[in-house]
Amino acid sequence: MGEKKIPAETLNGAPTATDETSRPPTAFLEVRDLRIHFPTDDGLVKSVDGLSFQLERGRTLGIVGESGSGKSVTSLGILGLHNRNNARVSGEVWLDGRELVGSTAEEVRRLRGRDMAMIFQDPLSSMHPFYTVGAQIIEAYRIHNDVSRKVARKHAIDMLGRVGIPEPERRVDDYPHQFSGGMRQRAMIAMALSCDPELLIADEPTTALDVTVQAQILDLLRDLQEEFNSAIIMITHDLGVVAELSDDILVMYGGRCVEYGAVEDVFHDPEHPYTWGLLGSMPRLDRERTERLIPIKGTPPSLIDIPAGCAFSPRCVYSELTEGRSETERPELREVAAGHRVACHLPTERRREIWNSEIRPRL
Repeated sequence: MGEKKIPAETLNGAPTATDETSRPPTAFLEVRDLRIHFPTDDGLVKSVDGLSFQLERGRTLGIVGESGSGKSVTSLGILGLHNRNNARVSGEVWLDGRELVGSTAEEVRRLRGRDMAMIFQDPLSSMHPFYTVGAQIIEAYRIHNDVSRKVARKHAIDMLGRVGIPEPERRVDDYPHQFSGGMRQRAMIAMALSCDPELLIADEPTTALDVTVQAQILDLLRDLQEEFNSAIIMITHDLGVVAELSDDILVMYGGRCVEYGAVEDVFHDPEHPYTWGLLGSMPRLDRERTERLIPIKGTPPSLIDIPAGCAFSPRCVYSELTEGRSETERPELREVAAGHRVACHLPTERRREIWNSEIRPRL
């Protein structure tokens, strides 16, 4: 099957900076050619370097990759949480027809909490230790709703009960340190959902939790999404979490997208060698494994000095099959199947031959 070439930074129909930027957005969330760079004394850190994707209400996008690939920086950029004096943010982020990158800090602040919210990785450090959990949910709710403190307190108790915290009438007056890790994460979810946001970004929401609590949190997010019809971005390095909750997967490496597709496509027929490496390093419980886990050799690239060609080429055992293009030419995203795109210089037929003969039998 031949490859259909699409613009370098296009994903799922989103245009690039060279395309018609005035085109109205077609999805609830549409990110176009997002770039987030940080000037430092050592050079320019290109944390996100041309990222585009779309997300509809009621669907979940999983963004995966190693630490330092740009996942969390992307989420903070969407929410407008980067210091504009330190970060260089360009591109477009459209949320329900409103462009956020070009908006003022005050305009974006009014949308946070009401239209978009975030569940942070560590709720203990994200919640204020001097205020009760209930007080923080009440404050978040009253910022966007003209209600009395009594009404807001009742709403906070209702939200704590909705996310599964027992005795919410009593726990609403507890401090964050009085909650267990799983309960703190539930309280963080209650705070994020207090104003019924249409976009919810979950940044590693289950990393520090045991598997039982992790499963409960994922079930909770799924149930709440069905109730509120929220669009969810799930940021994680855990492919098991993505398989459990997401509809689509975006694989990031070196601040860019290297593969995108439906969960079934990316898990069963991955196209990029980096995705193969992620799958090979993931424990499997559904069948007997006869070999040890296969780690990805090497380390992620420095975001100050990203390789000129394919950012993954220094770690890719197949880069020598590209006749030197991996070292000199940046691969463009190409459509290899309906809704499935990959940025790799290896021809589609060669990649599939390697996957079926060498990689799949080992996983």
